[in-house]
Amino acid sequence: MPDKKSLKETAVTGIKGAWVGGTMLVPGVSGGSMAMILGIYDRLVSAVSSFMEERKANLGFLCSFSIGALLGMLLFAVPILKLLQKYPMPVIYFFLGAVAGGIPMIIRKAGMKKFSWKTIVYPAAGGAAVMLLSLVPAGNLAAGMDMGLLKILFLLAAGMVAAVALVLPGISVSYLLLLLGLYEETMKAIGSLDIAFLLPLGTGVILGILLSTKALEKAMVKYPQMTYLVILGFILGSVAEIFPGIPTGSGILPCILLFAAGFAVIWGMSRLERLQKPNSDQKKEILAESSM
Repeated sequence: MPDKKSLKETAVTGIKGAWVGGTMLVPGVSGGSMAMILGIYDRLVSAVSSFMEERKANLGFLCSFSIGALLGMLLFAVPILKLLQKYPMPVIYFFLGAVAGGIPMIIRKAGMKKFSWKTIVYPAAGGAAVMLLSLVPAGNLAAGMDMGLLKILFLLAAGMVAAVALVLPGISVSYLLLLLGLYEETMKAIGSLDIAFLLPLGTGVILGILLSTKALEKAMVKYPQMTYLVILGFILGSVAEIFPGIPTGSGILPCILLFAAGFAVIWGMSRLERLQKPNSDQKKEILAESSM
């Protein structure tokens, strides 16, 4: 029978999954960005890339997260999108606050003790990559391609490319599909359950996820500072794409309040998790920060 600690961890994983699932359909907000901000991204990457090493634990974690994400998508995606249509600027400011609340955690993971040139260069490189990608015109590589061996190989490769966007925070899967000229065809295939189209594309996605998570996990372990700061740049670059401008008039107060609420939720969750970890030195560090 699972103990209280494992049940609590499962519940927290499910809640974070629901947050990711509920927000991933918001334009400009990627699931990877939300997972990183919530502090669950590393665990997801590790669970996928090293699945066979601890199958039971990794399967339980991935199931908890996936169920939460599915429920979040079903329960919250539509209400959030409706709120976004009715109150676009305040809702976007809530997400901007959530991103800001997660930045201290990302910097801690990067192991930044003091300011250096890396603090600017790595995030700038990540942000520039995302913004440059958004300037690339949509392609039409698949136009007129019949469903033969060439199309199957193309879909397999496209799935692997799309998988990189699924794994890396701040990069839109839908935009990558647009660049490849596959967005509309993919949406139609999903709607009609076109297995001949979806099978090679899905196989490519699975292969791409396995390969990219393995590479990313190694980068996080071997080059944590560079990896986390570049990821921070990806997230900031995607935020720049959805920035709605400076609020004016009666819109100022709601935007400030929702920005503060988004910041408080993510920063508070990150702080609470750190306090609950068994590392006493970490607890002392947090308490020392509070007394300053």
